[in-house]
Amino acid sequence: MDVFTLIFLIIAVGLTVVSIIKDKRKTFAAMKKSKSMMGNMLGEIIAIIFLIGLLLTLIPPETIQSALGSANTFVSTILGAVVGSITLIPAFVAFPLVGSLVDAGASIIPAVAFLTTLTMVGVVTFPLEKKEFGTKFALTRNILSFGFAVVIALVMGVIL
Repeated sequence: MDVFTLIFLIIAVGLTVVSIIKDKRKTFAAMKKSKSMMGNMLGEIIAIIFLIGLLLTLIPPETIQSALGSANTFVSTILGAVVGSITLIPAFVAFPLVGSLVDAGASIIPAVAFLTTLTMVGVVTFPLEKKEFGTKFALTRNILSFGFAVVIALVMGVIL
C-alpha cells in the first residue's frame, strides 16, 4: 500500500470515528444507506471491470503502445482526447482503465488526455446539455473543455 492510500485511509477512519462520537445514529444510518447504494452499483462495477479486462485481453499491448505510445505524442494525444470525448463511462471506472492502459504501454500524455476529456467533454450527452442550456453554451463548454483537457494532459506530461 502506498503512502497516499495509507494517508487517505487514516483520514477516513479518523473522520468516521469523529462522526460516530458526534452522532452515532446518523453515522450508522449513513453507513447503511451507502451500503445499499454500493450494493445497487455492484453489478455495474463488476460488468465494467469485466469489460475492461476483456478489452485489454483482446487488444494486444503492442497495439495500445502503437496507438497511444510515445512514438507520435501529438497524434496519440488527440486520438486519446477524441475517444475520451465520445466515451461515456463513470470516472471511478475510468481511473483503473487508464492505469491499465499505461501499464500496457500507453504514454502518460494521451492517457491523461483520454481521462480528462472523458470527465470534462460530453459528446454523448450533448443533446441533453443543448436542450437544457442551449446550443451556444453547450458547444462553447465542450470546445473549451476539450482544449483545456489537452492542455492538462500536456502539463501532466511535463510534470511526470
